[in-house]
Amino acid sequence: MAESVTQPSDLVTAIAAGLAARSPFDPAAHLRLTMDGSQVGWLPRAHADILRRIGGLLGDAGEGAVTLLPGCATFDARSAALATLARQLADAGHVRGWRNELFAVTPALEAPAHAVVERAAARFLGLLTFASHMNGIIEGQRALWIARRSPAKAVDPGMWDNLVAGGMPHGSHPLETLVRECDEESGIPPALAARAEAHGVIEVLREIPEGVQWEHVHVYDLSLPPDFVPHNRDGEVAEHRRIEPPALLAIMADRAMTVDATLVTLDTLCRRGWTTSAAPPMPA
Repeated sequence: MAESVTQPSDLVTAIAAGLAARSPFDPAAHLRLTMDGSQVGWLPRAHADILRRIGGLLGDAGEGAVTLLPGCATFDARSAALATLARQLADAGHVRGWRNELFAVTPALEAPAHAVVERAAARFLGLLTFASHMNGIIEGQRALWIARRSPAKAVDPGMWDNLVAGGMPHGSHPLETLVRECDEESGIPPALAARAEAHGVIEVLREIPEGVQWEHVHVYDLSLPPDFVPHNRDGEVAEHRRIEPPALLAIMADRAMTVDATLVTLDTLCRRGWTTSAAPPMPA
């Protein structure tokens, strides 16, 4: 009996099912977190209870919404209050993976930030965050480079990721973030990294153990020379792998790649028509 062969279309169906299973979000279980009248996050109701016990952090905004730091009116005052809160939450074990990196509290990337907060506390509060992810495409080949996250990472340790991926700190630009992460994570020189092509933004909104991942992921593709071999410089990547679409689809179908990286990878595979066949068509 001939062995059955898993078709790429079947793998894509499995990937879609996996993404849905790993991306639950119940709006009723969350409060719209606002600041200066604009929504900056989705606060889990259980986390709102923790903040209310601390006191002075939330105000009622009606219609299932709360205001963050209603008693603070300036960027500096809000940022100072959030710095104190982040440390309290960390000391109580509610947040982990302290980064010493500041994320903006803002309704949009292009909007002025209302405040900044330690990155580790962003998902506890369900804040809107921003990231840059890049598919490393091997020039002239039907293949990509991907990276496995270090087992020491606070989030998604040991999982497969895009060749380069990084959160966007306050005051940074998507391409600027990408160029910096390219150098640190894969040893890609800035002149080459700056040639990355932008392919839009993917929104991620899902419940996670830390709280909520609400993220706008900026998608990039970069064509890499065939002889280029990535090398990690910051200790955040355990290994790099050159991989072709069939094996990559299988990794994603097995849910061994992070949710955001799966979305970004599937985006480029679909754009390039690499999800419809396991190999380039044979000549007639």
